Amino acid sequence: MSLFIQYLQLCWFTNNPVDLHPSSSFLWKCVVFYLVSGIIVEANISDPADATLEVAMRTVVALSLLSVLVLINKKKPLFMQLMIAVFICENVIVTLGIGVEIYDVFVKGTKYEEYPTYLGVLLIFWYMAILSYIFRQVFSFKMPSSIISAFFYFLLTYGGPFLVMEVI
Repeated sequence: MSLFIQYLQLCWFTNNPVDLHPSSSFLWKCVVFYLVSGIIVEANISDPADATLEVAMRTVVALSLLSVLVLINKKKPLFMQLMIAVFICENVIVTLGIGVEIYDVFVKGTKYEEYPTYLGVLLIFWYMAILSYIFRQVFSFKMPSSIISAFFYFLLTYGGPFLVMEVI
């Protein structure tokens, strides 16, 4: 539990993933939670089968992109720390996104109807800030490079599978 809390502190930009030493079972628990929570969110938007396929593609893309980043930057020993840091933070954002979706159901037709959109945009920017922070800590990127890396990671991880699902 203390390891989870240490990784959770990355969402508030206070820890360094390089200093954390998780087990491989912790990594797979994070990935499974990511898959399940992602399917819940996507199933509320589209067909459950499509949601499952899109989240599976997103997971493969995320694993691939992070693997490439680690190999290019010669940080192979930090692969597990990077993966867990990204997936824990994504899980936090997705869990909050589920809360926003629930809130959206209750405010339909009220003067608060626009709030879920604003909250969703806020979560996206927070997520990209977290990614930028993690990339800066793990790869020692300068701020502009970490922001650009986070943006392209987000674009490829979420945009790529979304576009594939739209074409199919």
